[in-house]
Amino acid sequence: MSPLPAPGAPLPHYVSTAPFDPHATETMTAAQSRIHLASQKQLMWWKFKQHKLALISGIFLAVTYLMILIVEFLAPYGLHTRNVDFIHAPPQSIHFFDKGSFVGPFVYGRSMTLDIDTLHRVYTDKPNDVQPIRFFCRGDSYKFWGFAASDYHLVCPAIGGQMFLLGTDRLGRDVLSRILYGARISLTIGLIGISISFVLGIVIGGLAGYWGGFFDLIVQRLIEVLQSLPSLPLWMALAAIMPVTWSPIVIYFGITVILGIIDWTGLARAVRSKLLALREEDYVQAAQLMGASTPRVIGRHLVPGFMSHLIASATISIPGMILGETALSFLGLGLRPPITSWGILLTEAKSVSVIAFYPWLLYPIIPVVLVILAFNFLGDGLRDAADPYK
Repeated sequence: MSPLPAPGAPLPHYVSTAPFDPHATETMTAAQSRIHLASQKQLMWWKFKQHKLALISGIFLAVTYLMILIVEFLAPYGLHTRNVDFIHAPPQSIHFFDKGSFVGPFVYGRSMTLDIDTLHRVYTDKPNDVQPIRFFCRGDSYKFWGFAASDYHLVCPAIGGQMFLLGTDRLGRDVLSRILYGARISLTIGLIGISISFVLGIVIGGLAGYWGGFFDLIVQRLIEVLQSLPSLPLWMALAAIMPVTWSPIVIYFGITVILGIIDWTGLARAVRSKLLALREEDYVQAAQLMGASTPRVIGRHLVPGFMSHLIASATISIPGMILGETALSFLGLGLRPPITSWGILLTEAKSVSVIAFYPWLLYPIIPVVLVILAFNFLGDGLRDAADPYK
């Protein structure tokens, strides 16, 4: 034990001669340094990857939207190809082994008899008629996106055979092929509709939040009126005023515009509330003093600050538009043949008797449910990732 210094003597003082290190007092680990130096986009991506269900949903939707680009190649039959000998044929099962030996993917041929009591067709498999499934093969001719003629398919039935994995409809058309073709319309109508809604919501909501005053009052009353109207009757009324003489393409864009015009109100209110909070910030006032115009202040300084929230809101709104198109087409007020969508396909299963005898005509509801769930899960993940610091 060192002796105490004498009274009045100066206390010993030690000075380190080592060079000064400003980070020596707070040393970060490699993981902490990685987070500390990461950008906002990296933090959002890491947060999004933690939401496994949202990540899987995003991959599923990406694959689905890539599939609609080459739907003609993926579908085993043409959109309007009829098999008159196999009307209302039930789905066929894929087999790999025949009589104990491996053959590869194949289906059994079928024979049809008419039930005299019920007047329904009865299909039975013929165990001696093995029809191997072909891959990367020649089949029904088509025009790729309506331009390039081809007959090349990913999968085809055996030559002279049949392959109805999801059955056929009342005209003998393959349900699987029509579901794939219908995906192109049902999925793109949501994207185009949300684009219209996105523009209207940002412009109208942004001006209402930035200007305020009388313009904001008018916009809020208009939004309240639109939101007070029942959605389905309003859709039906707007869809019913479209002339029946319009071409299917014009009707398609008309339905898209209707869905976009109706859905902008919620997004506009979200944009307005954000801009009301941000318009008093110092950087906004600095941009105004420098002479920046209103569109520049809103587009370059205000909207990018909460763009991640807008993307999450838009992702959640797309399912509503897909359901709106499906409901309108199912009721006969939306798209009309020869355009094919999932709603058009579900019109085949309107009556209880059809569902009882031909339940496979309800299969188009499966992709609708999967896509709606995937969009909702993806929206939840994007909403959580929008604020990675929580």
